[in-house]
Amino acid sequence: MDPYGDEQLVELYDLDNPDGDDHAYYRALADSLDARKILDLGCGTGLLTRSFARPGREVIGIDPSRTMLDYARRTPSPVTWTCGDHHAIEPTGDVDLVVCTGNTLMHIADLGTALTAIAAALRPGGVFAFESRNPSARAWESWTREATYGERDTPIGHLTEWLDLIEVAPDGRVVFDAHNVFPNGSDRIYRNTLYFRSADALTTALGQAGFTATVDADWHGTPLHRSRPPDRRPRPPLS
Repeated sequence: MDPYGDEQLVELYDLDNPDGDDHAYYRALADSLDARKILDLGCGTGLLTRSFARPGREVIGIDPSRTMLDYARRTPSPVTWTCGDHHAIEPTGDVDLVVCTGNTLMHIADLGTALTAIAAALRPGGVFAFESRNPSARAWESWTREATYGERDTPIGHLTEWLDLIEVAPDGRVVFDAHNVFPNGSDRIYRNTLYFRSADALTTALGQAGFTATVDADWHGTPLHRSRPPDRRPRPPLS
């Protein structure tokens, strides 16, 4: 089941994941590179993706959720939207910047294949920028009903929400359920899987795909050894 496939809950996604320091970082990076072609893998509803668009720049958004892409298309923009995952990336060798924001990279089980596809899309000297949660923060330990329970009024009605941790595997795979309970008592449960990888593991995988890695602790360029990367508990995926 696509955890981002509920048309009602998709309407809340941008409300719960607004423009902020993260988006500003990626836009500034694109400008510093004078990027003429940008690919956003896991673009979701396209809030960041659309903000890349400008005359003389080609922007491509790829996401496996057709529901989220349909929502993205509601706002007119010159972005090219493609439904798919990393297998949909074309090996054009002319992309200046590939971005992979939020938890997108952590949803990908076969990281090596994804990185190889990204490398094939980039031009020589092109940049791949992404973010990933710090496993040493052990954020999943607070993904319980007691710690995450909340109620709120939303444009689609009053919601009761919480997370339930299902499994923490030795390989860093974390499985949890996101509950979204509507006023009629309907509980829409969406199962999510995230792969927590250390900075060393990511750096190794990037090197194997031909990348030279630079690791920062946050979007402000804080060195990793000086500050633990910020770690936010994930909201229910569509709320």
